[in-house]
Amino acid sequence: MNVMDAIRLRHSYRGKYRDTPVPREHLVKIMQAGLDAPSGCNKQTTSLIAVDDPEVLAKLHGVMEPPVGETAPAAICVLTQRIHAYRDKCFAIQDYSAAIQNMLLAIVDMGYESCWYEGHITDDDRICDRMAQILNVPDGYELVCFLPVGIAEGTVTVPKKKGFEDRAWFNSFPSAR
Repeated sequence: MNVMDAIRLRHSYRGKYRDTPVPREHLVKIMQAGLDAPSGCNKQTTSLIAVDDPEVLAKLHGVMEPPVGETAPAAICVLTQRIHAYRDKCFAIQDYSAAIQNMLLAIVDMGYESCWYEGHITDDDRICDRMAQILNVPDGYELVCFLPVGIAEGTVTVPKKKGFEDRAWFNSFPSAR
């Protein structure tokens, strides 16, 4: 698959997954795609933990309310460090967002499905802190995203996007219509 096809086919999958394991070498490729993402001032604030042990996955799902991606045979947890990079600016959000997008594209390219779960785990109830504790994440790192990874059990449909002309223009924002 070329990158433009992966971009076009990428979407959030919230259905059930087959119980087919995701080989570690595939998880390594997906994570490497994330680590290859750009990083503000090259601070490389993003780190990753792949989870393919069913017992660890069950513990993670045990703290997620409501549960998400519970049938996926693997997941990737995205960690960030809030490091100042330039003139007291921190690019951690941009760094991990670029890493997540790269991983989502790699996931689609390799025939898997996923969904970017961030707000669900970082909301006021701080599910991410309980997940981090399960994964032995040290102080100074924050768990910010959960990406289930697996093969879709059912039919996958890509949602319709607004047309190009409704969201992109040349030289200025269009005049009132």
